[in-house]
Amino acid sequence: MTPVFSNCAHNHRLLLVEDDQELASLIQDYLTKNGFQVAVVANGLDAVREILTQRPALVILDVMLPGLSGMDVCRQARLDYNGFILMLTALDEDMDQMLGLELGADDYIVKPVQPRLLLSRIRALLRRLEHTGRGEGVAATIQDSSVISAGALTIDLRNRVVRLGARSVELTTAEFELLLLLARSLGEVVDRDFIIQELRGFDYDGLDRSIDRRISRLRKKLQDGGAGQDIIKTIRGKGYQLCTDPDLAGGR
Repeated sequence: MTPVFSNCAHNHRLLLVEDDQELASLIQDYLTKNGFQVAVVANGLDAVREILTQRPALVILDVMLPGLSGMDVCRQARLDYNGFILMLTALDEDMDQMLGLELGADDYIVKPVQPRLLLSRIRALLRRLEHTGRGEGVAATIQDSSVISAGALTIDLRNRVVRLGARSVELTTAEFELLLLLARSLGEVVDRDFIIQELRGFDYDGLDRSIDRRISRLRKKLQDGGAGQDIIKTIRGKGYQLCTDPDLAGGR
C-alpha cells in the first residue's frame, strides 16, 4: 500500500519508517501538528521503494524493521537518494550508531523517542538545505559559488564531489556535510558547540563524542594517499579548523 502524506501546507515532506504502529501514530501526529507532511510505512521492503518514489526531504528510519533492516534500507536508498536520513535505534551502542552514519545516515536518535528532541533534530537537518543546495522533494538553494577550494582540496557543491589534488575522495553524506561546514569557515576555528548545533540540533554538553569520531574518519580520508599532513587541524579546547594551506596543517 502506497503511503499517503498527511494534509498539510508545509513544503517539507517526511517519510517515517516504523513498524510500531502506536509509536508511528504518535510521531506522525506530533510532526503534523508542527507543520510537516508525514507518510508512514511499516517495513523495510516497502521503505526503499517509497523513498525512491516519493523523494521525501527527510526519512525517519527505524533500525529494527521486518522484511529489511534499517541499515540495509539506508544502504540501498543511498544509491539514488540525496535527502536526509535520521535513524531511530533502541540499541544504545556506539557501533550501531556509527554504522548507520557510515552507511550514509545523517543523524540518529536513541529510543525511547523524545518528541521535542526529534523535532529539533529534523529542523536542524532541514536548515542545512539553505546552505548546501541539497534535498529531495523541496526547492533547494544553490549558493552562487558552487566550488570551495583550500589548497589542493576542492569541494564541488553542485555535484557533491570532493577532490584532493587529482584524487577523488569518497565521503559519506554525514562526512560531506561536516566538511562543508568547516569549509564555509575556511581558516577559522569552528567550535564543537557550533558543529553539533548545526549538524545535530542540540547544544554540546562536553560528553558527546560522535563529532570527534566523524572528524577522525574525515581526516583519515583526506590524508590517505596524500603527503601525510592533516588538512583538518584540532585546536585543543576550542574546536577544528580547515586549513587554507594544508601544507601548514600540523594538527593531530
